[in-house]
Amino acid sequence: MDDSATASGAAGKGQRFRRVPRQYRGGRNLELDPLLNENLEQWPHLNELVQCYKADVVKDDGKYGHYESVAPPSFQNQIFEGPDTDMETELQLCNARQPKPEESIEDDMPSTSSGRQTYGAEPFASSSKKHCTLSPLPAYEPAFDWDNERSLIFGQRVPESLPVTHSSGLKITVKVLSLSFQAGLVEPFSGTICLYNRDRREKLSEDFYFHILPKEMQDGHISLDRRGIFSLDAPSPSICLLIQLEKSATEEGGVTPSVYSRKEPVHLTEKEKQKLQVWSRIMPYREPFAWAMIPLFENNHAAGAGDAVSPSSPLAPSMSASSSQDSIVEPVSKLTLDGKLNHYSNGSSVIVEISNLNKVKESYIEDSLQDPKRKVHKPVKGLLKLEVEKLHNDRNDVDNMSEGGIMTNELHDAGELSNGRHSRNNVDGIHSSHCSGATVKKETHQNGQSSNAENGNNFQAFDFRVMARSEPFSQLFHCLYVYPLTLSLSRKRNLFVRVELRKDDSDIRKPPIEAVHPRDQDTTMQKCAHTQISVGTRMSCYHDEVKISLPALLTPQHHLLFTFFHVDLQMKLEAPKPVVVGYAALPLSTHIQLLSDVSLPILRELVPHYLQERMDYLEEGKTVFRLRLRLCSSLFPVNERIRDFFVEYDRHTLHTSPPWGSELLEAINSLKNVESTALLQFLQPILNMLLHLIGDGGETLQVAAFRAMVNILTRVQQESSDGAERNRFLVNYVDFAFDDFGDWQTPVYPGLSTVWGSLARSKAKGYRVGPVYDDVLAMAWFFLELIVKSMGLEQSRLFYHNLPLGEDVPPLQLKEGVFRCIMQLFDCLLTEVHERCKKGLNLAKRLNSTLAFFCYDLLSIIEPRQVFELVSLYMDKFAGVCQSVLHDCKLTFLQIICDHDLFVEMPGRDPSDRNYLSSVLIQEIFLTLDHDDLSQRAKAARILVVLICKHEFDARYQKNEDRLYIAQLYFPLIGQILDEMPVFYNLNAIEKREVLVVILQIIRNFNDATLIKAWQQSIARTRLFFKLLEECITHFEHNRTGDSLLLGSSSRSPDAERPASPKYSDRLSPSVNAYLSEASRHEIRPQGTPENGYMWNRISPQLSSPNQPYSLREALAQAQSSRIGSTARALRESLHPMLRQKLELWEENLSTTVSLEVLGIVDKFSVAAASRSISTDYAKLDCITSILMGLLSRSQPLTFWKAFLPVVYNIFSLHGATLMARENDRFLKQIAFHLLRLAVFRNDSVRKRAVVGLQILVRNSFNYFKSTTRLRVMLTITLSELLSDVQVTQMKSDGSLEESGEARRLRKSLEEMADVRSKDQLNDCGLPVTALEVAAEGSTDNNWSWVEVKHLSKCLVQALDAGLEHALLGSAMTVDRCAAAEGFYKLALAYAPVPDLHIMWLLHLCDAHQEMQSWAEAAQCAVAVAGVIMQALVGRNDAVWSKDHVASLCRICPIVGTDIGAEVAAAEVEGYGASKLTVDSAVKYLQLANKLFAQAELYHFCASIQELIIPVYKSRRSYGQLAKCHTSLTSIYESILEQEASPIPFSDATYYRVGFYGELFGKLNKKEYVFREPRDVRLGDIMEKLSHTYEVKMDGGHTLHIIPDSRQVNAEELQPGICYLQITAVDPVMEDEDLESRRERIFSLSTGTVRARVFDRFLFDTPFTKNGKTQGGLEDQWKRRTVLQTEGSFPALVNRLIVIKSESLEFSPVENAIGMIETRTGALRNELEEPQSSEGDQLPRLQSLQRILQGSVAVQVNSGVLSVCTAFLSGEPATRLRSQELQQLIAALLEFMAVCKRAIRVHFRLIGEEDQEFHTQLVNGFQSLTAELSHYIPAILSEL
Repeated sequence: MDDSATASGAAGKGQRFRRVPRQYRGGRNLELDPLLNENLEQWPHLNELVQCYKADVVKDDGKYGHYESVAPPSFQNQIFEGPDTDMETELQLCNARQPKPEESIEDDMPSTSSGRQTYGAEPFASSSKKHCTLSPLPAYEPAFDWDNERSLIFGQRVPESLPVTHSSGLKITVKVLSLSFQAGLVEPFSGTICLYNRDRREKLSEDFYFHILPKEMQDGHISLDRRGIFSLDAPSPSICLLIQLEKSATEEGGVTPSVYSRKEPVHLTEKEKQKLQVWSRIMPYREPFAWAMIPLFENNHAAGAGDAVSPSSPLAPSMSASSSQDSIVEPVSKLTLDGKLNHYSNGSSVIVEISNLNKVKESYIEDSLQDPKRKVHKPVKGLLKLEVEKLHNDRNDVDNMSEGGIMTNELHDAGELSNGRHSRNNVDGIHSSHCSGATVKKETHQNGQSSNAENGNNFQAFDFRVMARSEPFSQLFHCLYVYPLTLSLSRKRNLFVRVELRKDDSDIRKPPIEAVHPRDQDTTMQKCAHTQISVGTRMSCYHDEVKISLPALLTPQHHLLFTFFHVDLQMKLEAPKPVVVGYAALPLSTHIQLLSDVSLPILRELVPHYLQERMDYLEEGKTVFRLRLRLCSSLFPVNERIRDFFVEYDRHTLHTSPPWGSELLEAINSLKNVESTALLQFLQPILNMLLHLIGDGGETLQVAAFRAMVNILTRVQQESSDGAERNRFLVNYVDFAFDDFGDWQTPVYPGLSTVWGSLARSKAKGYRVGPVYDDVLAMAWFFLELIVKSMGLEQSRLFYHNLPLGEDVPPLQLKEGVFRCIMQLFDCLLTEVHERCKKGLNLAKRLNSTLAFFCYDLLSIIEPRQVFELVSLYMDKFAGVCQSVLHDCKLTFLQIICDHDLFVEMPGRDPSDRNYLSSVLIQEIFLTLDHDDLSQRAKAARILVVLICKHEFDARYQKNEDRLYIAQLYFPLIGQILDEMPVFYNLNAIEKREVLVVILQIIRNFNDATLIKAWQQSIARTRLFFKLLEECITHFEHNRTGDSLLLGSSSRSPDAERPASPKYSDRLSPSVNAYLSEASRHEIRPQGTPENGYMWNRISPQLSSPNQPYSLREALAQAQSSRIGSTARALRESLHPMLRQKLELWEENLSTTVSLEVLGIVDKFSVAAASRSISTDYAKLDCITSILMGLLSRSQPLTFWKAFLPVVYNIFSLHGATLMARENDRFLKQIAFHLLRLAVFRNDSVRKRAVVGLQILVRNSFNYFKSTTRLRVMLTITLSELLSDVQVTQMKSDGSLEESGEARRLRKSLEEMADVRSKDQLNDCGLPVTALEVAAEGSTDNNWSWVEVKHLSKCLVQALDAGLEHALLGSAMTVDRCAAAEGFYKLALAYAPVPDLHIMWLLHLCDAHQEMQSWAEAAQCAVAVAGVIMQALVGRNDAVWSKDHVASLCRICPIVGTDIGAEVAAAEVEGYGASKLTVDSAVKYLQLANKLFAQAELYHFCASIQELIIPVYKSRRSYGQLAKCHTSLTSIYESILEQEASPIPFSDATYYRVGFYGELFGKLNKKEYVFREPRDVRLGDIMEKLSHTYEVKMDGGHTLHIIPDSRQVNAEELQPGICYLQITAVDPVMEDEDLESRRERIFSLSTGTVRARVFDRFLFDTPFTKNGKTQGGLEDQWKRRTVLQTEGSFPALVNRLIVIKSESLEFSPVENAIGMIETRTGALRNELEEPQSSEGDQLPRLQSLQRILQGSVAVQVNSGVLSVCTAFLSGEPATRLRSQELQQLIAALLEFMAVCKRAIRVHFRLIGEEDQEFHTQLVNGFQSLTAELSHYIPAILSEL
């Protein structure tokens, strides 16, 4: 806005109208013109005409609205982080590297006017309560431009700039710099310059005179600095500057002008110079000397270039001043090429040197210059220098600045130049406050040209084309140009002509009228003028121009008098005396036409009354004197009909005509037939006079005048060039010229409305009113605007004097009758709109807009409630959802009215009501949103957004209370939407966004009280309110990848509405798309002028350098043609990077502001809910939870996360109990999930906040549950869900997997959660330091326990690690089955707190074991699952089992023992828990375990399990099932018996110890495991299997070795680069076994009762010698026994357990021997002591007895007892034994022999016939053995 608008203020303030004084062309104020100072009162039409041109322009400042917006906000880049980005840090690093950017940016921003506030500058309290800094609106509508939005309204009125005489744009000034000749310049020269059309041989402008004096003759005060200003029209090669030089007439026989063309470098002699100078001083008369024509436009250019006609580039592109004949407007060409640049440069003038001056030897007329027959003379050897400069038609620029393009008339068609382009006093004299804005602007443009601007010595050449143009005259000119052409006499003379204007011919001595314009500007009007001398010729020719001012009224007596003189050119002492040759007279009134050639006879002498009398003529009275007249007058119409009308008007006004005035009626009616140019030229006075007649004539005259006016207006509208809806001449008339006749006549509006009203009523009654009625409707805008201006003028005149300063003008009180008339007229016009609309006529829509503007204007003038009557009349007529066309009209009507400057301040219809217009608007808009027509819905939504934007950025309404008031005006809209949500859901995405942005803006401007009121109505309504907020979050979500290709949620594509601008963005307002396509079309210049509300930074020059042409036009055209144009992404790609960046910036900010806004509302809501002052569901607080979940689940920027924590903290502080309750499990889980998700982010700010968020959850857990058990379950669950989303592993370059950054960051976050030092982070996150303290009501103890939090953290990290390890196995799972099983096992352990997950992983593990056929392990998994369920059931006391049952299960599967009971109960999070934990599911898994144990042949376990199933069936009395159970128990026990009866002791599995050594084993390195393998797996098998598994893992540099023995390994001694496996078979150790005993172990379980085969200790014996030999005799053979303890017992949930403890014992050789003998003795004794069973059962016993005896007493076995004797009891070793050892050995041998003897006897008893022989062998063997032994132990014989 420029200052002029600011000064005039908003429409209602102070005076409404502004007077803008006119300025005059040529600088001469015509009031001073003596000829016009006659008494005009007696000529009303003249008075009217002069008034038209002299009166000030009266301009209504408020008519086109006035809007001052605040400066736009500056947007910050929003950082949207992904899990793997850290843009925040990158930006900080970037900024650290660059110099301080702030300052430079400040400079680049074009500064807005200092008075502006910045948007949103209200300082917000920086507490966590106020998060929102920016509102969503500026980001949604970043290119808001009120003017632009207004211009889109159908029928919008476009303001015209001040009326000026035709300014097609280009003007040039010409200044003569110098004239030089080779011969030298010694005498004065003068000349004329004019515009000339050389094709039509026609002058286009009056002459501009100049003088050039030689140095010696120059006076100090005479200045050459005079410029001529010429208006150029459309470019044409035929337009040129005609320059004609003249000099003093040469004396006869003196120095002739030919010296200038003949003299070579020999210059004029001193004598010649002197002679010339003296002569030129004496001689007052001139003769022609030379001429030149300079084309202004190059021929080639104008011919070929299509744009030659466009006024924007009117001059040739290529001009060089070097070739003389070239076109001279080079400067201008440069200008047009450089675009706007030269506004600031002073390079817009160019020097033209003219060297081809055509010499003339005789006088000539201009027409003959082009004559091909003309003699060509030697050119003058000289150079004329001109400076030609383009005058910028700055009006356009300044128009943009001013609110409606209206400046005080200083830019008046460059007429300002005449007064010194800016002689400031002139400006200050007129309302200086208004002009200052423009003046300053102009001066900056013209800096560097101050020299030409300051001196007022410029000559504005009158443009003759004005007379032929079809446009109203805007200035007073009344002149006659007289051109004497030729005079032919019979003898040669030196003739010149004197011209003068006389009033009458009665007295010859009376001086003529001083009416001739002088050649020099500074002298006054002269009485006469004379032409050049035509020397020595019979046919004298002239080309002089004489300009004469005419009297206002021409009488028949007014005439021109020409006097012809002859001069003798001989050198005399004094000046030559002219002699009169004759006279000629021309009466003016008979010859007055635009252009006429006249021939006159020559009178010999003058006598009184020479006009009437017959006179004595020369040359026999022939018409020998030819002259041309050109009339230029805006007072004297050439058209006769207009003249008649003027005359009749005068007679009527002065009451000199008869009272019925039929001549006047005729004159009025004949105006129809005036040709259009004349009509247009006198349009303004004619309209004024007709309005006079309408205002105060009788009824007949009124009607006639009205009809004539309609006719004239229609013609003007149709016949004038521009084809706009409102013709610009008419707009100028209404807006500027029409002044309602000052105070000296009653206002026009009552008369006008009466005439029109009666016509309309006649039409309504069905009378025929002729075709004129349609014209009235088409021109209704004109009449309505006249009526309004007339009222406005009356209003301001009434209150002009008695209004205290600065107060508003009170509304105009209309007379009852007038208002009634206006109501009726309005009603009739409405009916027309309604009727014609249905026929779809365009006229109806235009009329509709006109009526809207009528109401709009009236609102500023009369009492608004009266206008509301009109509005309500309209609304009644167009009630409800009507036809589409009608509805569209209604929307346009509202759109126009609501755009009123004071819309917000309007009253209600009743004094008690609020704003009537806003209530109507909201009602209608809501109706439209429910309309089926898509385009209407879009339009309604748009109207709403534009209005809200307009209020929001309005500089007047920046205070909070104003904003609140506006928000309350629009609040009913939210109410209606909540009442009818389906209407909202039915909108498409774009419309939803429009509505939502408005809702958010309204809510944003509410104060808390109003908001709470909105939430007090009902729970359901509050819920719907928050549903809308959820929609906001959804629709404005930031979409990082650019837009999806779908157009939004609605299936209806909004493209059907209109061929809208291409869609660059789905998120932002539709107007942004228009803005962007506009910006792209202008090859990216989004600088935005200050008034369009938004300022962009200038585009940095690197980006838009010319070698990167971002020509979008082609790109778009191609895109449209190939239809990729429909995808937003393709369009975005085609944007210039700067624009694309801007678009992304806006979208980011929109999304951010919406999220922050919603967050703020939730915060306020939670505070209100805490005080229980609103209605909502307090049990679940679903409003809060749903919004928080919506916000969390979308991508949000950093600013949001920073604001988020304090809000969540507050909400939990206020509503923790509700939110942590069971009902809100789903919400808690979501929150936990998203916090964990954020804990994975790379950006530290986000991750840190996630950790603190988790701590807030922990705090609340302590607060409401005193422990974290339940939260641990929750977090474990969410962690498991998160791990399925997060990439925990990443590929290394070699293809193997490693832990990913995400997993590392998550672990770090989980560890930080339990870090005591985390208090420092609370402050950074905007929380109080005490945020984590947990104190119960009234106590000061802090219930927070870091120990428990550490435990929680450890559990979560364990779960993370288990998941990670499982993932890292990846493809190896199929190969390394053990590792896979362990992975499942770890997961099962990690998720133990959550039964569901625990069970899930156990079942996975169970399946894995079944695949490997590890039945026992699979069975253990099933038992574990059943255990979990049983524990839960026992914990809930709702089962058939008791703790004893759980204990017995624990004996089978020790993992069941860990007490999870409490946690299982806590773990019943929604969706987890209860469902699976039933008795039936427990039974199902017990049965599965039973089946699997049976497959593993571990029948004793099956028995225990069946015993757990039986109580269930007992309690249910399921006897059938019980029977089945007992049947299966029977078979189980039989199987056990069978196993025990087997002669070969039964073993269910084999066990191997495996040691791993080598870096590549990773976690296994240097660890030992015991593997449980099926019983048929031998040592070779397991070696092969493990080699195969681990060779796969070896890379090129490593090999796998197997250590062949079972000795202890020292890892340090092994070779690096080789991986070693050590595999040893081991034996399980019984619970009660004595491991110290030296006996050899014969593994047999057949001793004693059924034992649970649960082993956790294993041993193996390793023989060794101490003398270093690898092998020795029995006497050297030591034995090492190694006992291993595993973690847990077999059968376990996995196939291998780690060894946690290893002990070893050593036995000496003799102990070994004794042990060996004792072992055999024991075995025999066992057989003998077996309880005797029935006879039939002897066979198995006989077999085992035979086997043992054969191994003990057969003689050939010399490794047996005999070898012990030889080793220890003979020779040297016997001496080494201690006596105790010796006795022990002998005792053992003796016992062995005794038992053998007993056994042989038993054998004899048992055998039958067939074994007699075997028995004999045994007996023989025993005897021979006894004999052998007796050598070593003599006592043996006596013993046996």
